[in-house]
Amino acid sequence: MIPIKVAGPAPSEPRNPATAALQYLQPGALNLTALPPLSLYIHWPWCVRKCPYCDFNSHEAKGEVPEQEYLDAVRLDLEQSLPLIWGRKIHTVFIGGGTPSLMSAQALDQLLAMVRTLLPLELDAEITMEANPGTFESERFKAYRSSGVNRLSIGIQSFNPAHLKALGRIHDGDEALRAVEIAKSTFDNFNLDLMYALPSQSLDEARHDLETALSFEPPHLSLYHLTMEPNTVFAKYPPQLPDDDTSADMQDMIAEVTAAAGYEHYEVSAYAQKGRRARHNLNYWQFGDYLGIGAGAHSKISFPHRILRQARFKQPASFIEAARRGNPVQEEREIGRADMGFEFMLNALRLVDGFDPNLFGERTGMSISTIGKALNEAEAKGLLYRDHKLIRPTELGQRFLNDLQEMFLAE
Repeated sequence: MIPIKVAGPAPSEPRNPATAALQYLQPGALNLTALPPLSLYIHWPWCVRKCPYCDFNSHEAKGEVPEQEYLDAVRLDLEQSLPLIWGRKIHTVFIGGGTPSLMSAQALDQLLAMVRTLLPLELDAEITMEANPGTFESERFKAYRSSGVNRLSIGIQSFNPAHLKALGRIHDGDEALRAVEIAKSTFDNFNLDLMYALPSQSLDEARHDLETALSFEPPHLSLYHLTMEPNTVFAKYPPQLPDDDTSADMQDMIAEVTAAAGYEHYEVSAYAQKGRRARHNLNYWQFGDYLGIGAGAHSKISFPHRILRQARFKQPASFIEAARRGNPVQEEREIGRADMGFEFMLNALRLVDGFDPNLFGERTGMSISTIGKALNEAEAKGLLYRDHKLIRPTELGQRFLNDLQEMFLAE
């Protein structure tokens, strides 16, 4: 997509946030009758070691992390962003990374105190923090809980020592088990991240990982197929992966085992006990709004007549310096009408149960007839089911989701 630059100072230059907000409130190409729910994402950019499959904005912590400097920059970022979201409540908060559990208990307490001071949080806001085994200390996680984190997302990936080594993880199988035990004893609500189709992994090994995770009765599971992302070590030096048939067998096994354990498969990679779906992630998939602060964080912010996307400077030092100068936003653009259908469907088609057609108009400010041709073609190919109350991918559509999503790209 070609970025549509918003008028105003270059992203590297200081700007007056209030003036920028007034500019975005001017008449434009869209007509949103109401603004969607708003979430807050906070990025912690450091980790102990960069994993060979990871394409996230994470940086190995070499020496002492400038924790206070970074928190000060995050505060500046948030303060400068406030005019864009003035008066809107925050429904969910997600602290991601990197490895946010490298943060000291005092730093996390300071961060959440800052959020509560500057933003109106919903009383029952879901506040999630990512954590990795190998950084788990029982007392520190109790302190995180006391500071306001009420949901933990743990990057287990596997319980098998050989597979953890192949993935470049810093923890072993015993540390993975201990991390889940600490999480279960400290948090009522937690998610376990697992990966499958790992280098040299068998179907039985994938089943054992899943059954081990389920033995802890986690409220939520995220199950990801390992993929070779560009600009990663694995992309440059690909490991030996299971073949397509074995990978498909793993997917079938996951569907069978999670369903038997009472988990709802509600999104491509997400499985939850009843009533425990991830509210923050659901907001992404339903094309809700989110303010992303911190190094490399992305935002999607709606106004009555336009939808704005932003990306912060990725390198922590560059982000800190830019925040001090008065504008940590490196890239900024409006989503054009031609791209809106694809951007909405890229998210909403990940939902197994689909969505109400009215949601398209509510979240894009456009008529669903603007994607009518693509909807007809997808339905004719058996990739989509739709009626006046529902649009959802069929089982075939779920299997060929990338092809289905691409049908909504602007010609």
